[in-house]
Amino acid sequence: MFKRLITAALIVGLVVSGVSLVYAEGPKPSPKDKCPVCGMAVASYTNWISAIEFKDGTRVFFDGPKDMFRFYFNMKKYGSDKTRADVSAVYVTEYYSTKMMNAGEEDLYFITGSNVYGPMGMELVPVKGKKQAETFMKDHSGKKMLRFSEVTMKDIPMKMKGMKMKGMKMKGM
Repeated sequence: MFKRLITAALIVGLVVSGVSLVYAEGPKPSPKDKCPVCGMAVASYTNWISAIEFKDGTRVFFDGPKDMFRFYFNMKKYGSDKTRADVSAVYVTEYYSTKMMNAGEEDLYFITGSNVYGPMGMELVPVKGKKQAETFMKDHSGKKMLRFSEVTMKDIPMKMKGMKMKGMKMKGM
């Protein structure tokens, strides 16, 4: 009985103090956050949001893993004075659960070449679990299954396949 009372008091204390338990799933963008690669506001693309968190506590948000990887591999091109050595964490939104998770998790795979498009067309689709990733590849014509550390610039889709972009010029492209 005493343990239940202490547990309840701790939960109430956390709620009253405003501590967010949701942060464990990853950072959340504000409506003002824009992707440094394409310039899109990212908050409305909740199923695709990616983020890079730096050791100084700052974060950069993206409308999908594709733009996050473009930035990660060439931060200077997008006006950042940070380097990969400054990165403390990378987050992506997992396809099936739509939850933010650490991109470096051992059982998180990035599927290339699928017929699933993100806000900017072709995308690297994050899927947790090898079996689910294999199923995703079969169901959605995926080409390769890679872990975060295996992704290279050659794996990042450069085409805007699936997008209707009449007269639009994208920042940094």
